[in-house]
Amino acid sequence: MRRLMSAVAALTMLSAQPVLADRQCTSVAEQSAFEVQALRSALMVVATGCHDDERYNAFIRRFQGDLQANERTINAYFQHRYGRAGQTQHDRFVTDLANAISHQGSDIGGDFCPRNGIIFNEVLALTSVSDLPDFAAGKNLVPASVEICTPMPSGAATAHKAAAIASKKK
Repeated sequence: MRRLMSAVAALTMLSAQPVLADRQCTSVAEQSAFEVQALRSALMVVATGCHDDERYNAFIRRFQGDLQANERTINAYFQHRYGRAGQTQHDRFVTDLANAISHQGSDIGGDFCPRNGIIFNEVLALTSVSDLPDFAAGKNLVPASVEICTPMPSGAATAHKAAAIASKKK
């Protein structure tokens, strides 16, 4: 019974974050990429804080191809939105995401590892790697303090439009 209560508590904590629908993603693929990135960051924070590197490494090995494809989607998003500053913005996003998730863990305190370690059991129990995006979406792990799917900055939008017009003229 105690394990069931711990599982329910962990799922409640992990599901308590806001849903991404309010975040202005222009496509399901973009939204999914951010959700998978948040899952990866959450697992990294749990692994680091709870000394659970073995299960984190098992997650990375099992979903390596999907995680690499997800990283390419995130890279493309930031390049499209910010042009040359895309890599800097991407790095800032990943850092902000990990810091926000870590801060949430600090707020929980000593109960963090017991409440969140179960997520490894859940993700490693997925029957197919294709289940990862739906699993990540169901966790709603992107903290409200981390901006995702933001409108394109006015300078980047203008530059992007000018580049599109120039390429059409060729």
